[in-house]
Amino acid sequence: MRSTWRTLDTALRRDIALVCLADGLVGVSYGALAVGLGFAPWVPVLMSVVVLAGASEFLFVGIVAAGGGLLAALAGGLLVNARHLPFGLAVGDVTGRGWRRLVGSHLLNDESTVFALAQSDPVRRRAAYWLCAIGIGLCWPLGALIGATAGSFIDDVNAFGLDAMFPTVLLALVFPALRDRTTATVAVLGAVIAVAATPFLPAGIPVLLAPAALVALIWMKPRSPAAEKSGEAATA
Repeated sequence: MRSTWRTLDTALRRDIALVCLADGLVGVSYGALAVGLGFAPWVPVLMSVVVLAGASEFLFVGIVAAGGGLLAALAGGLLVNARHLPFGLAVGDVTGRGWRRLVGSHLLNDESTVFALAQSDPVRRRAAYWLCAIGIGLCWPLGALIGATAGSFIDDVNAFGLDAMFPTVLLALVFPALRDRTTATVAVLGAVIAVAATPFLPAGIPVLLAPAALVALIWMKPRSPAAEKSGEAATA
């Protein structure tokens, strides 16, 4: 195992360490914000270990704190984490087998996937994935614990601007994908649907309507002449 870590150069290990540190700091804001919203300190700490997915955890506490139902919060978290399905397929070769695959799947996150896919050598890919996954798997819960503890002694966590961390995290996840025109169109349509439905539906439900934008885009997309001829032949 030690020889595996040595395949990573100093610059890559430094980059991974900085990302893990940044995630830990976001974890501090998450723990403090969750306590400030009325959750018991153990809730964000437990979620940080069991769920280990920052964006969905922010979304969950935000929806519940806004008065949304538990099912809506769970559905929203699952919707945000749906991106992990293609991530798992992309890095399935680096997690190993047996219990290692179970642990590696639980530690799967955006950052470890990016670092792994950036490596051309299989050994370096495996090392980068595990180093980042384990680092975040330690820093995120530790940050949540520190934040939840500090939040217990802070009267108003919003005074520190910690409530801005949730939308910032989501925007950071979305922006790189918006370079694709189709993805940007779906995102805009989804946002419009969610915002338009907000005054009429309970908290947490409007965001679940956003995927309807993808369905609408597929339905409105013009079919190719070959596809149309094929359809006409099938109905003839």
